[in-house]
Amino acid sequence: MAVTSWISWPRAARALALGLLASATFSAAAKAQAAAPEATSPESANPGARPLCADRPGKATPPCIVDVGRLQVEVGLVDAAFQRQAGQHDDAYTLGQFELRTGISRRTEVEIGWTPWSIQRTETAGVRSRQAGVGDLSLGFRTALTDPDKDGLAVSLEPFVTAPTGTHGQGAGGWQGGLLLPMSGPLIKDVSFGFTPEVAVVRNAAGGGTHVAWSGAFGISHAFGPANVGLEVWGGVDEDPAATTTMASLDATAAWTPAATPDLQLDAGVNAGLNRNTPDVELYVGVARRF
Repeated sequence: MAVTSWISWPRAARALALGLLASATFSAAAKAQAAAPEATSPESANPGARPLCADRPGKATPPCIVDVGRLQVEVGLVDAAFQRQAGQHDDAYTLGQFELRTGISRRTEVEIGWTPWSIQRTETAGVRSRQAGVGDLSLGFRTALTDPDKDGLAVSLEPFVTAPTGTHGQGAGGWQGGLLLPMSGPLIKDVSFGFTPEVAVVRNAAGGGTHVAWSGAFGISHAFGPANVGLEVWGGVDEDPAATTTMASLDATAAWTPAATPDLQLDAGVNAGLNRNTPDVELYVGVARRF
């Protein structure tokens, strides 16, 4: 489906189509799994290691912790977001955004992330502008509040800061920071939930100060052998002194970990904006690899 055709749909229609797409994906994956011969599970192919658990795809952050001494690399190969409103077109592209995660104890990992290249294009009344550069650097750690090796409800705490390394308008323009409370747990067989509330101190749009922003993502996912598909609802409130802004989206995700390569995950997702402050549609693909 062409992106321009999707953007022209009303938001409610996009949300309904997204739900139907996810339902179709669930059904197709289930049929494929039932027809396929039994394969070796990722856990049994890599004894002693925790199952691969990547932060991507989706906006909810999992509470899982990378094994001590192991390095996990997660890369957003391409991310493209499109927004059309009041005669203005805004397109944003992110290339190669990555996160490095490594365990430093049984309950704690450290993380570093960076965006090597991003592009913003705007067209208003036929006048076009373009900015491109590198993004900000993020640093953080995640520590488990529950036992990371036991089944059931899992909860972690994740503080982070971002350093102003962005160029040409691709960063926040100053130091920022925040706190996440990732949590997840099983619902029924092969179905689990994830919930991540977040509070952050972010830069004022006009510069010269900071303010508070809140957000939260809730999702449900279903595992079909090596594949996992899910739906998320995300919302955020930015209390900028100039004007408070709310955002919301309905997101569909898919991830696949080949049975023969349990340390590799391929993923993709599509996000549909639910109000005018949120990009109409966002598409992305990525990969995670554990070493």
